[in-house]
Amino acid sequence: MATMTDRPRCPRLRGLYAITDARETDPGAIAHAVEQTLHGGAAIIQLRDKSCDHPRRLRTAQALRELTHQHHALLIINDDVALAATCNADGVHIGQHDTELRTARSQLGPRAIIGVSCYNRFELAQQAAASGADYVAFGRFFPSKTKPDAVAASFDLIRRAKQELDIPVVAIGGISAQNAAPLLDAGADMLAVINNLFGQTDIRTAAQQYQTLMAFIET
Repeated sequence: MATMTDRPRCPRLRGLYAITDARETDPGAIAHAVEQTLHGGAAIIQLRDKSCDHPRRLRTAQALRELTHQHHALLIINDDVALAATCNADGVHIGQHDTELRTARSQLGPRAIIGVSCYNRFELAQQAAASGADYVAFGRFFPSKTKPDAVAASFDLIRRAKQELDIPVVAIGGISAQNAAPLLDAGADMLAVINNLFGQTDIRTAAQQYQTLMAFIET
């Protein structure tokens, strides 16, 4: 198994990280909605579908794999390592109670991108980084419609992670183009957005607003 030092790093872990949610989007319309986020500039797509309809989930994953290839974006599968392997996704995102990182790495290989939810706990991020995670995610930072009971995280977590960990950082939870600037100022590499993309009437324009914000912050 590859170690932290000999695994290749992915330079593309930056930008808008769009996360699908079957509760926000009709399953039959997910591919179209994702295509709109890609046209709007999303760099990473995460398929998050907790349903037990495995054939539908596979069809959706395969459709998103094709779309992300076309737009030179990354496809991450939430939790399901087997699905990630079957659809040839770029990687998987796991939480505290999902598949263990080392197990996911052994099944997906050294080049797979593996991200880990660390909520509001820096020690989880330290453990994930030491075990070979490719990025860590903190949040929620703002009230979230998707997970209203999620623990609150502070901007200092992002600052500390950027100082002490050598991997990219994702911010998630209630993020919009109107409140995201402090997260980028704190050092977040990626903004993970669900409702403020897939819950909008004009998804493409919603995604473009993040590109405008990120370009402004960088300059």
